[in-house]
Amino acid sequence: MLTVRPAGPGDARDICALLNAVDTIEIGRPETDLHEVEADLNHPDVDLATDSWLAVEGGRPVAYGLVWDAGEPGRVDCDHYVLPGHQAAGAHLLDLMETRARAMAGAAPGSLRLQLNVRPTLDTALLDDRGWRTVRRYHAMVRDLDPAADLPPSPPPGAPGLTLRHCGTDEADRRRAHALVERTFAEHFGHVEREFDAWLDHYGARDLDWSLVWIATVPGHGDAAVLVSRDDRTAMGWISHIGVAKELRGLGIGGHLLRHGFAAYAARGRDTLGLGVDTRNASGALALYEAHGMRMHFAVNTWELPLHPQE
Repeated sequence: MLTVRPAGPGDARDICALLNAVDTIEIGRPETDLHEVEADLNHPDVDLATDSWLAVEGGRPVAYGLVWDAGEPGRVDCDHYVLPGHQAAGAHLLDLMETRARAMAGAAPGSLRLQLNVRPTLDTALLDDRGWRTVRRYHAMVRDLDPAADLPPSPPPGAPGLTLRHCGTDEADRRRAHALVERTFAEHFGHVEREFDAWLDHYGARDLDWSLVWIATVPGHGDAAVLVSRDDRTAMGWISHIGVAKELRGLGIGGHLLRHGFAAYAARGRDTLGLGVDTRNASGALALYEAHGMRMHFAVNTWELPLHPQE
């Protein structure tokens, strides 16, 4: 018998097991860590009583959904996971999520966005029938690391004198890193501007190791680029942001930051480093990563459902 109820913090391990079962089907191995699930369930902008759903059958979760305010008027984001053979449960959660999202969006037109593997466990006909459409594709890119070959790079010829400093000891530098993220990602699809504390909460960065965040300074331009990374995933190290000031793009700074990341994580004993990239990124990020030996691990589509004004 299927039961549906709100998720709670005590469900974290069961939800993590569900997500890893989906991972194994979609990408070939489990890659969800328990702390990621716990961060979602404890997010300050999520009310689990109204914004989460856990479908349980035979004592184990078979589907899970979560919605949250994305930080801009009318926009709601969500997660949805379902095991094969349980599409009815997945469809029921979609109904509940869409209803809640319309209430969250209010009277103004808005949208509900969902990221799914390009070959998901969810039957995408359920999305098509409800008016969802794909609006973007992202690639999760990975690269194998070699401590003997991945050494700290010299400054690029296009930006002589470039220096890097990490943000591990200076609160002001942490705020500068955030400001650089906001500045360099302002034109990216889906980017939402956030104040520093809200940004920390959104990215689950309250416990971020700031020694793995670097600011690039270029003579005559000051602080001009940023690399934000984290080493709290079991599967690999992860770069969440590489941003270069628009006026300095094309000088090799992005590649320099990327190679610095390879060297830093190889020195930490990591054998793989990953990141996500919008395949339509106007800055040419996908080509940059491919040119530096990164390959696609898996692809994700962003699906969007228009949320029309309530009558």
